[in-house]
Amino acid sequence: MIIILEPDIQKESESYHHLLAYLNNLPDIQVHVHEIQGTQQVLTEIYLVGDTHSLPKGEIQALPGVERVVRVSQPYRILGRHAVDDNRISRFEYNGVIFSQDNFHVVAGLCAVDNPQHVEIMMRALQANQQVCTRMGAYKPRTNPYAFQGHGRTCLPYVFELAGKYGIKVIAMEVTHEAHIEEIRQVLKATGYPTGVMLQIGTRNSQNFELLKSVGKQHDFPVLLKRGFGITLEESLNAAEYLASEGNHKVVFGLRGVKTHLGDPHRNLVDFAHVPVVKRLTRMPVCIDPSHSVGSRVRAPDGLLDIQHATAQGIIAGANMVLVDFHPYPEKALVDGPQALLLEELPYFLEEVQIVREAYEKRVSRAVFPPE
Repeated sequence: MIIILEPDIQKESESYHHLLAYLNNLPDIQVHVHEIQGTQQVLTEIYLVGDTHSLPKGEIQALPGVERVVRVSQPYRILGRHAVDDNRISRFEYNGVIFSQDNFHVVAGLCAVDNPQHVEIMMRALQANQQVCTRMGAYKPRTNPYAFQGHGRTCLPYVFELAGKYGIKVIAMEVTHEAHIEEIRQVLKATGYPTGVMLQIGTRNSQNFELLKSVGKQHDFPVLLKRGFGITLEESLNAAEYLASEGNHKVVFGLRGVKTHLGDPHRNLVDFAHVPVVKRLTRMPVCIDPSHSVGSRVRAPDGLLDIQHATAQGIIAGANMVLVDFHPYPEKALVDGPQALLLEELPYFLEEVQIVREAYEKRVSRAVFPPE
């Protein structure tokens, strides 16, 4: 059961203390209080964990300070959609950028940072095309222990400073250990916070529960969680719930294909048909990663790259974000060069995704059956 309190309720008020006293006296029920920073106000939600089926919803809703009560109907208690009247916040703002199930962003950049020159070329191209988000990999978990693992902390200062120079507000950056979070925080502070970071949890760490807890406990950075390549969608959504259960509700869910030879010759089996499923089951914005789904620059007879076709599939299904690899010189890339798009292709890619996004919006406007 989720209890939504009146906006900006005062924690020192008598009604708040009375409410908590009532809830803490409920037998065999755990009480978790979470604050959510909205665009204009702070909202407080209280999660009751345990056998809540017999709890009197009307009685709790009548308590002072309570705006409404939502019974949980999905296993994803915090991030899930639970009832017709469950109109809790389904969007968040970070560093001036809004992420929601209703808008759209392209996050183009280097899969792995290799040198300052390539980073600056990428940032300059993004600015020239009016983009404020990018991807920059500093920490790279690899299957082969001898493969390039990323420059780590050493590249963070110039990545952040160049982002600030070219107006990049959000950098999607994978972390593989809780120590990376503190490194990012320290370097952002040392460089004067020129940009922001969205922590990315990659497919290999989607069930690294201790990492999920550590990332969930910090509230400085939003999170992009990629679906695990060898687990079910439900298991991956529960991984996202780990983040939210620790207090971080600013979560974007990423689809990047699943590992199976049934997807050959693509790198992974494209799973972008799950975009509307995730949006139906949860309130998370949904990101697609066509680069790691396809894994190459192969071109179809119609002249379009398979990556372009996969991107269109996800956007036409309602994706809110596209995470895509670009590189000024793919042949020199230290990671995943064969799948990186060329910088001269960036304006065409952006124009194409806008065409498909507009087609999706037109489809929605013509829906015969409005949402319940």
